[in-house]
Amino acid sequence: MNDTNKSGYELRQELLGMAMGIVSERNHRARENEHLKSEGQRTTVEPFTTEEILMEAEKLYTFVQKK
Repeated sequence: MNDTNKSGYELRQELLGMAMGIVSERNHRARENEHLKSEGQRTTVEPFTTEEILMEAEKLYTFVQKK
């Protein structure tokens, strides 16, 4: 683990990367779950949006700010 302090920009960049990974994985699991359903029961899984990533990043940032 690195002991250097990160700038606000570096922290936000890392949080955005984490948020993108979380949202992407959630979307991937939803698609896989749809493929397990019968042919007539499947629904379309919409691609994730920038807004979803930003909302997830905000959740992570809120957690980081807690003491």
